[in-house]
Amino acid sequence: MERQSSFNGRTMEKQQSFRGITNKQKVYEKQVSFQGIPNKQKVMEKHPSFHGVTENGSTSHGMMEKHPSFRGVEKGFRGFLEKQKSFRVVMERPLSFIGGGERKKPKDSPGKRGDSQIHLAARTGNLSRVREILQNSDGNDLKVLLATQNQDGETPLYAAAENGHAGVVAKMLEYIDLETASVAARNGYDPFHVAAKQGHLDVLTELLRVFPNLVMTTDLSCTTALHTAATQGHIDVVNLLLETDVNLVKIARNNGKTVLHTAARMGHLEIVRSLLSKDPSTGFRTDKKGQTALHMAVKGQNEEIVLELLKPDRTVMHVEDNKGNTALHIAVMKGRTQVLRHFFIFHPSF
Repeated sequence: MERQSSFNGRTMEKQQSFRGITNKQKVYEKQVSFQGIPNKQKVMEKHPSFHGVTENGSTSHGMMEKHPSFRGVEKGFRGFLEKQKSFRVVMERPLSFIGGGERKKPKDSPGKRGDSQIHLAARTGNLSRVREILQNSDGNDLKVLLATQNQDGETPLYAAAENGHAGVVAKMLEYIDLETASVAARNGYDPFHVAAKQGHLDVLTELLRVFPNLVMTTDLSCTTALHTAATQGHIDVVNLLLETDVNLVKIARNNGKTVLHTAARMGHLEIVRSLLSKDPSTGFRTDKKGQTALHMAVKGQNEEIVLELLKPDRTVMHVEDNKGNTALHIAVMKGRTQVLRHFFIFHPSF
């Protein structure tokens, strides 16, 4: 019994010793894990670039497929490929639309403006197409065709005049009466006015050849084509219109301003000279504020125009507006020192 007990004692001591070693190993493993040294196998399995390579360097693709992190990466990669494929399909559709001619609008499409076929031909200056359309129409149909307005209120003649197609305009004038030629668009311009605005001298020449009375037409603000051309600085158009009817110089807009007022304010020197040569007295015309073209020139800071307006009659500098201000007063208030020097030259007693 003593031997058995001693034997049992020694066995128990060994077991306890073994348990101690096991416990120490577990503690050591926890310490290593805590110190940031993870299991290399697990790290490599989670890494996307790892394709089933074990610590020994052997491949274990089956093992990797079973691992949750690998399945997640693989699933995500497949989803990425599917998105790429769908993206290519979407991108190819508009490209095929651009390249193909199936969905392209035909050249005679009305577009956003609601243009008719003759509008389109007139706008692009397609004279042969305009001839074809006119020849295939007759009587009342032809009159209606040429008087047709698009969504902007533009007639075919307007479209041709705006874009400077004198040949198309000349052809249409063979079939158009004065009433149709005077139809204004929604912007208030008729074909004659819009040609003046754009500076299309050849178009204006064609229109005046057939309908010289167009030169006196005005818009809702009583603006003539001469006003419009002068505002834009088209000196050749201004001279053409003045040769047609010099009385245009005297016509004032609803605000009382003549063409000379406008040209002086805008700084168009050559136009001011041309207007004064036709009628020097217009320098004394006042607008609804009581201001002359000289008042306008002082505001516009153009010294040369101030000199031109003083040449015909320097007493124009004494004209007072509705507030009692002369052009000299305006120059002082605006701080126009160079203009003031010219006033003193023309009138040293100031």
